[in-house]
Amino acid sequence: MVHTMNYSDAPPTVNVSEFQLRQFKELISKLFRCCQERMQYQSERFRLPDAELRCLVLFGEDRYLTSKGIAYKMNLVKSRVSRIISGLLRKKLIQRIKDPEDSRISLLSLTTKGQKRLDDINAFMEDIHCRVLQQMVPDQRKTVLTNLEILKASMEAVKELME
Repeated sequence: MVHTMNYSDAPPTVNVSEFQLRQFKELISKLFRCCQERMQYQSERFRLPDAELRCLVLFGEDRYLTSKGIAYKMNLVKSRVSRIISGLLRKKLIQRIKDPEDSRISLLSLTTKGQKRLDDINAFMEDIHCRVLQQMVPDQRKTVLTNLEILKASMEAVKELME
């Protein structure tokens, strides 16, 4: 059986063989599992639950975050985010400060200890990514990166069709 794409706003129908579909599903599944295992190792290494670690990493993108912003970025309900924030506050990795423009709003920012931990996490992730790329010869790296860009664009295009 050959699969075709039939979304109304989609590009012209493109046939996908059963073999290609199965191979793609298996590879995506294996990549996802590999990433999950790395996250588990990373959580153990930095002695942080996965959710707290992912939340901490968000502070690399923004100096200040709100609970609502964290909930949105992590795609979690506010009650779950409150527990994550409580854990990071207890560990003194983040701190609450009042928004200078609106005292009703609490902003969250990294403490010095939190910034150090984030720097360590980022250095670890950079080292892991570098090691993965070092497993390939330069031409393979270039091909993989190009193909990952294509994969990302394709996944984003399908995501937009689902909205």
